Amino acid sequence: MNVVDGGPLPEVSDEARALHASLTVVDLHADTLLWQRSILDRADRGHVDLPRLKDGNVALQVLSSVTKSPAGLNNETNSAEARDDITLLAVAQLQPVPTWTSLLQRTLFHAAKLAQAVERSEGALVPVTDNAGLAALLDARATRQRPVGVMLSVEGLHDLEGDVANLPRLYDAGVRMAGLTHFFDNELAGSMHGEAKGGLTPMGRDVVRQMERMGMIVDIAHCSHACVAEVLAMARRPVVSSHGGVQATCPGNRNLTDDEIRGVAATGGVIGIGYWDSAVCDISPAGIVRAMVHVRNLVGIAHVALGSDFDGTVTTRFDTAHLVQITQGLLRAGFSEGEIRAVMGGNALRVIGAGIVPQPELPA
Repeated sequence: MNVVDGGPLPEVSDEARALHASLTVVDLHADTLLWQRSILDRADRGHVDLPRLKDGNVALQVLSSVTKSPAGLNNETNSAEARDDITLLAVAQLQPVPTWTSLLQRTLFHAAKLAQAVERSEGALVPVTDNAGLAALLDARATRQRPVGVMLSVEGLHDLEGDVANLPRLYDAGVRMAGLTHFFDNELAGSMHGEAKGGLTPMGRDVVRQMERMGMIVDIAHCSHACVAEVLAMARRPVVSSHGGVQATCPGNRNLTDDEIRGVAATGGVIGIGYWDSAVCDISPAGIVRAMVHVRNLVGIAHVALGSDFDGTVTTRFDTAHLVQITQGLLRAGFSEGEIRAVMGGNALRVIGAGIVPQPELPA
């Protein structure tokens, strides 16, 4: 379900390889925790595992918890009441019985799964939950060990199960970024792919404010356009779109308008450009870079980032081991070395470093 299509890839120059080896690479979104395989072992399927993260010189990978996916999934309209395919997956994988009926327990299971991988990695995987951990990771990247950092996110806060009191439970489990919605409308907001596609509910507004105070980054990926507008209007901290595209280069409700791109930039946030068809309409490295060029030209280089959606039931041209293809594409598009360092990880590090610091003094 997570395919590398085998299509042609450009030859990578020595210049691109040398530059890529010197980068601090950050990817804002992958769904690897959903699948029943060890992130520590090299696999012959999917897109992400520790050996391939090392091959791709990834310094920090954000890993999301996906807890619900309606049957008949599509980009246009999905019902929250449709049969949930993740329930079938939880049972088929023989996950702990509480995950069979509880969305919250599914995220807690993913958090425990990641913690176990970190423990078994003997220092090769490093969890990032605060700036001290982020600084320690970057210091360790300068050594021969070169560990890979991992940070937990959530794809749709329906896993709160309608109770804002569950947000601290997610935080305590290590969640430092969360999207409000996924492929259907929920108690917080409308989805781009939902039925009503409405804005924020009172609960959604409350959750956004609490996330900002706690140091949990607000992710607008999959939010309806009404939801995006209302989040951007109330945001007091940088907002991210962790994975997606832009309508200027790939029309479709999944992608951001120019006004939404300007809104994210106004918060100081970043837009993670994805690598799959409905995000970029052309999954070649040049197609991906085309979306990045548009964001740079519209709002500046400081707001462009990587948002692969690897392992998110998508088909891509390459896996995480071959991220040098993005570096090569940026060079071919005329990006400077400084711009490439910003896109490939510097911008994401800036937003993460600022966004995970609690600010309990923020007013309601």
